[in-house]
Amino acid sequence: MATKIFMEALSPTMEEGRVVKWNKNEGDAVKSGDSLAEVETDKAIMELVARGDGVLRKRLVAEGESRPVGTLLGVIGTADEDIASIVAGAGGATAPASPTAANAPPPTVTPDKPPAAPATTAPTPAVPTPTAQPSAPQPTSPQGGVVRSSPLARRMASERGVALSGVAGSGPGGRIIRRDVEGAAAAGDKPAGGSGPSAKPRAPRDGDFQDLPLTQIRKTIARRLGESIGPIPTFYLTAEFDLSRVTEMRSAMADMGDEFKVSVNDIILKAVATALAQHPEVNAHWMGDKIRLHNRVHVGMAVATNDGLIVPVIFDADQKRMSDISIEARDLANKARDRKLTPEQYTGSTFSVSNLGMFGIDQFTAIINPPEVAILAVGAAEDKVVVHKGEFVVQKRLRVTMSCDHRAVDGAVGAEFLRTLRRMIENPLMLVY
Repeated sequence: MATKIFMEALSPTMEEGRVVKWNKNEGDAVKSGDSLAEVETDKAIMELVARGDGVLRKRLVAEGESRPVGTLLGVIGTADEDIASIVAGAGGATAPASPTAANAPPPTVTPDKPPAAPATTAPTPAVPTPTAQPSAPQPTSPQGGVVRSSPLARRMASERGVALSGVAGSGPGGRIIRRDVEGAAAAGDKPAGGSGPSAKPRAPRDGDFQDLPLTQIRKTIARRLGESIGPIPTFYLTAEFDLSRVTEMRSAMADMGDEFKVSVNDIILKAVATALAQHPEVNAHWMGDKIRLHNRVHVGMAVATNDGLIVPVIFDADQKRMSDISIEARDLANKARDRKLTPEQYTGSTFSVSNLGMFGIDQFTAIINPPEVAILAVGAAEDKVVVHKGEFVVQKRLRVTMSCDHRAVDGAVGAEFLRTLRRMIENPLMLVY
């Protein structure tokens, strides 16, 4: 009996997906569990696996095309099976959003991590399918073998004119990932005898403008932020912290060895988590008819990718050592940029932190990620002349701005949280235990 291949809900918030690449051609033998295709969800690129054995008889959606969850993508059957009626009805054929276990079970959630918080608004209609874009062909090595690379790496290589056959991969099993392409592109921008960038002619472009189809993550960002900045009554609180002791502590830890090195952002994440544990009113979700105070602290850290912002989560951050947070934060950031996060790694945050200090931004306001009730925006650490005990001194200072949902967080509540955070940042030994 033929097995239908549906666009599955590969993440808790996924409403549609884009077929990045088919891993099986029509006529290929297929076993249950085989990777049929790479699908771009609203957060990552994930594998769509076969739910039956047989032969891939028909692919109904081309690479680069997007389809809503539940859409029929293809058919698996025996070599001589009549699938004409299935193919004929494919135009309007959709499966339920929650596929049956026999055909396509929903993604599992790791037991020790919380599931995604329920949506506070009704789902928006699926965005019209953009014009299909040709996918980059799988490159081959000079010896004729296929070069293993991530979908994001192939796309970046195509955009930057990097030949993947000459790039050494640093990912699992020698797979080429984002940072490998960036390194190759940077090396290609330098002249052979110097360190400065070479002057490269601008590539010719046709017409006066270029329309870029929306990626799944960009569609989700647009929808989610549309739910935030308008409906949520937001107010902002700004504070400036003295980083003198943070600087001293980081220097002392670095002198102990590389394994003890932490960044300012690592310290901020630990301080935020510790402060949230003391202020449950801020570690909360707005549920429409109630406010949910969370007993566990799960801090989301905004990570910029080529396709937009994604917020991986450090679970139970208040219970973790600073060094553990540092290691986990780096790992999550790398996976986010390589589009390799699993749904369990980017859902369930109770509070978020967005840091643009590394881009030289002094101060900014961040948009709340609903149903969370607040978010902290972190600017750059810089030396400033301040008055201390009647004298002018130079201090390393950091400015933060907290965006608060006034339906759940009052001004005094937000101010108390920032006061606790200031105490943690300006006395970082309180975070070491």
